[in-house]
Amino acid sequence: MATYKVDERDVHFNIFEYLNIKELTAYDKYKDQNEELYKMILNEGLKFALSEFDPLYVAGDREECHMKDGVVIVPKGYKEAYAKFAENGFVGIDTPPTYGGQGLPCMINTATMEFFTGSNVPLLLYAGLSRGVANILEAFGSPELCQAFCANLYNGKWSGTMCLTEPQAGSAVGDIRTSAKKNADGTYTITGNKLFITGGDQNLTENIIHTVLARVEGDAPGTKGISLFLVPKIWVKPDGTLGERNDVNCVNVEHKMGIKASATCTLNFGEEGKCRGFLIGEQSRGMKMMFQMMNEARLMCGVQGEALAATAYENALAYAKERIQGANTAIINYPNVRRELALCKAWVEGMRGLLYLTGKSIDLAHGHPDDTIKEKAKNRVELLTPICKAYCSDVGFKITEMALQIYGGYGYVSEYPIEQYMRDVKIASIYEGANGIQALDLMGRKLASKAGQLFREFYEDLTQFVASQEGNTELKNEISALKKAIDTVAQVAMKIAEWGMSGEKTKPMLSANYFLELTGHTTLAYILLDQARVAQAAISNGSKDSFYRNKIRTARFFVAHVLPMVQMRAKNILSEDLSSIEMEF
Repeated sequence: MATYKVDERDVHFNIFEYLNIKELTAYDKYKDQNEELYKMILNEGLKFALSEFDPLYVAGDREECHMKDGVVIVPKGYKEAYAKFAENGFVGIDTPPTYGGQGLPCMINTATMEFFTGSNVPLLLYAGLSRGVANILEAFGSPELCQAFCANLYNGKWSGTMCLTEPQAGSAVGDIRTSAKKNADGTYTITGNKLFITGGDQNLTENIIHTVLARVEGDAPGTKGISLFLVPKIWVKPDGTLGERNDVNCVNVEHKMGIKASATCTLNFGEEGKCRGFLIGEQSRGMKMMFQMMNEARLMCGVQGEALAATAYENALAYAKERIQGANTAIINYPNVRRELALCKAWVEGMRGLLYLTGKSIDLAHGHPDDTIKEKAKNRVELLTPICKAYCSDVGFKITEMALQIYGGYGYVSEYPIEQYMRDVKIASIYEGANGIQALDLMGRKLASKAGQLFREFYEDLTQFVASQEGNTELKNEISALKKAIDTVAQVAMKIAEWGMSGEKTKPMLSANYFLELTGHTTLAYILLDQARVAQAAISNGSKDSFYRNKIRTARFFVAHVLPMVQMRAKNILSEDLSSIEMEF
């Protein structure tokens, strides 16, 4: 029986109606593509998720990863499914075709990643970092490194990892101790250890390509002196064949709350002084390069939150229709259950719209012929990335909790998939920069970036949307509520700027999570009302599809039940209360 469920109609609505992906085919980058191709990729992606990923999801959780003779063994069926996944071109859907990517829009990649993540997130994680390593090489590596490694990362023969975290450093990346010493042949000897490395070791692929942050001897302390290195598990000869084993060893695989089939490893580099690697790009510029990979991963954390929330909601909805309790009544007929399902639905559809909108912004940043539009799209991606990561992962966990509650006691047992969704989604708010860090990034970096340009452009776009809907009598009250929320976000942003100019640090740090939350609520309200506008147009054009009427109801529900939280969080921030600092613990 399939565990994974998704609202395919809503996925298509977002891509083909709300965000109108057809616009992209007018640009040179996508001129040889069309809607039929996009629909085919989406259809094949969903079929693959249901036939290859979903059947392994529960079994992989029960089996977990384990070490045997110094090698991490993944659950049964994973190796074969991963090979098929790569053979179908799913590793690099939206990457350039130079070394094996498909060159499709990021919007299509985001949608297919929702399918794969929702159906088997532990298995998908191996592919996500492989793609990230190849992307870093294509952006910053030498042609020789790209030629030697990229194709095999895309075709699934090899996989990739991101090695940042160390036991003593945690999120303080500047405190890393892993070192690099240049050798006479141009390679570097790497010494150190890293932990919490996703896919750090496994028997899925014949080689693993690690990207490792390390400090070249004599370089500056802190993040300014960090470089990025490519370290293969097995050394690659000049002719592309595999040589001797590199001095990289997995010494532990974690046993975790969730994503148990994803190998989370501790790696030692250079225990025997023989670990070799290649410098990627310029020396001491490692953090800039790694941020590209981290930002991709942060968007995928948002997809993880939304995708698992979406399938949890769809499963809870199906259960509520079938579960009879009291007077021969299905529990979906009880008002409190309907309210919880409505909240799940509204949040899921809003998050899906946010993630796909961010995907379209990436497509515009890469493919639009107008440099001004490209720059604005890039700004939008920078602003929305911490919101996608933190808001969607936090809300995703809440939705799995609500879905479990709808099941009652049955949700708490492993007979049903909800408890696994809840366990598997939690990590998304922790890794790739914990959500508190994302909130500080939004408030500290993005709000002030380019003299406030990122936030100013976003505020202007939302304000223009409100102005464009002045004549929308059906949603008059909802548009008015959105305007109030937008103005409140601006008011809070001004207070934060005031604190910054005065040198105040404690109050912004106390307020960062609240600011991200209220910005997320406002952004989703805008997206859902914009979708409602599209639905209204379809109804005006004669559509009888109840989907469109439900879109309007969903937007109205979100504005009535979630958007008021903006005023509450704004009140929390503007109170300037310091009692949590003054408490004695």
